[in-house]
Amino acid sequence: MKILFQGDSITDCGRRTGGGCGYEKDEVGPGYPGLIKSRVLRDNPERDDIEFVNRAITGSRIVDLYARWRIDALNLAPDILSILVGVNDSYHEADGNGVEPERAERIYRELLAWTKQALPSVRLVILEPFTFPFGMAEKYAAEVAIRAAYTRRLAEEFGATFIPLQSLFNEVCRTSRPEHWSPDGAHLTPAGHQLVADAWLEAVKI
Repeated sequence: MKILFQGDSITDCGRRTGGGCGYEKDEVGPGYPGLIKSRVLRDNPERDDIEFVNRAITGSRIVDLYARWRIDALNLAPDILSILVGVNDSYHEADGNGVEPERAERIYRELLAWTKQALPSVRLVILEPFTFPFGMAEKYAAEVAIRAAYTRRLAEEFGATFIPLQSLFNEVCRTSRPEHWSPDGAHLTPAGHQLVADAWLEAVKI
């Protein structure tokens, strides 16, 4: 079984620049993909048939995923494909290089259709893009919510497992400081990564 993670900096989490101490450079990294790998391997010591691959790249927009999709997704032929993308399509508007929601949704849909055509048996997992009410993300919250809505629609359309991260973070932020989960309103602390990993494992059930 091959599990592939795709997305932006939240999923990348330094995987291409770090390494050592059991996390090799260009492997899964220490973020939620690494935590998922750790738990699955911890709970299944007898299994040697599970491969974890992370091809997320910091700064990626949906158009960047699409541009490298053949080499970084389809050619890898994963059994489970997990995608978290969307916030940079909004954030990059600050330098005039964002992707408006309507266009981003069309490209995301095309990417998923391409995937199902090439890999009809793949299991799709779509994570909802999210923001926190402070820092760099606050000004983009309304637009990211639009992107969150279309990821839910696309998950239903393509029969994907959907993980509602915005509502998950909204819930924990009712009883704890948002800064406990995110250092800047966009990225995740170790606690935030653990919350995502737990939600992923609960939803996917390897």
